[in-house]
Amino acid sequence: MKILYVCHRFPFPPKRGGKIRPFNMIRHFTAQGHQVTVCSLARTPDEAKEGEGIAGHCQRFEMASVRNPIQMLRMVVRLPLATPSSMGFFYSPDLQRRVDALLASEQFDLIFVHCSSVAQYVEDVQGIPKVLDFGDMDSQKWLEYANYKPFPLSLGYRLEGTKMELAEKRLARKFDLSTATTRAEWETLQSYGTAPATDWFPNGVDAGFFKPDGEGYDADTLSFIGRMDYYPNQECMFDFCRNTLPLIQARRPQAKLLIVGADPTPAVRKLAELPGVTVTGSVPDVRPYILRSAAMVAPLNIARGTQNKILEAMAMGVPVVTSPAGAGGVDAQDGLHFLVGDNPAAYAEACLRLMQNADERARFSVAGRERMLTNHDWQASMRRLDSIIERLMARQKSN
Repeated sequence: MKILYVCHRFPFPPKRGGKIRPFNMIRHFTAQGHQVTVCSLARTPDEAKEGEGIAGHCQRFEMASVRNPIQMLRMVVRLPLATPSSMGFFYSPDLQRRVDALLASEQFDLIFVHCSSVAQYVEDVQGIPKVLDFGDMDSQKWLEYANYKPFPLSLGYRLEGTKMELAEKRLARKFDLSTATTRAEWETLQSYGTAPATDWFPNGVDAGFFKPDGEGYDADTLSFIGRMDYYPNQECMFDFCRNTLPLIQARRPQAKLLIVGADPTPAVRKLAELPGVTVTGSVPDVRPYILRSAAMVAPLNIARGTQNKILEAMAMGVPVVTSPAGAGGVDAQDGLHFLVGDNPAAYAEACLRLMQNADERARFSVAGRERMLTNHDWQASMRRLDSIIERLMARQKSN
């Protein structure tokens, strides 16, 4: 098939959540013999240069460069409109022209869109089967943000969430098939009652890249992986450092926390002033930091879909302590494959259990990796996606 693939972040290199899922789909489609044309945005010269590496995984690509100040203005312009501001942030007239030109000059067998914010580029296209992979239902994330942001910012997030939910319902109606990342996200999508067909397929993890290295670990070290310009990551680290880490250090004074992730804000960097806390900023490879940890913590209060950081740590054989929100997108069981807490005392007890008992850590290390190999394998996920698309194409031929 000839596939036009549109996504909100240029999907190479696959270093962050918004790029990992589309990259694995594109790579899979190409490996299956499909001719894939990728259309997306690059926000910096460095991202554009790095993004050219996608050439080895698709037939061709169209990259539109945008600048954040202009995209922020596009968001502001949409504040009084029914259109979500998020769609302004991901809109580019240049990319729209490129997509329109491709559709005018070629016959595609399938249009595949990842992320609702870029569905706008093809939402009115007819005569070609269209799939919208919402991934996460972004509207619910904005509505959750409203519970954590101070007034009047909370009103802005609630407005954006409400507008986004209306847009998601409208877009689902315009696509032949809508998909999500987890069963929970799929249930939200299904509850809209507007999509002609829905399904879901999980994120995977590259267990050949994220794997144990056979070396030891520091029983006093905890770690957290995640971009530190992302509010849910910031919020959970502020909370953990304020309320949980002191409980751990009261019983294990040498306990340390590594916060490993790109672009930490000044407030995040200030956490490094706390006893035992290190904020690394961007690192060339997160694996050495995580592998040397007794546990990776992911005490997220705000989380939608699958947290790739959890999959990666478990694949490396590093036990994970997370929240119900973080655990919701992972096909694993509390107490068997990872540990789930819902308050600072529970997080502290779970961390200390792994820090103080090498046998317990080893048990979760093995069980967690085995679960990733069986339940979060990209090949299995892509086979599920193939089946979903095959059913769609069969329905289209029968109509």
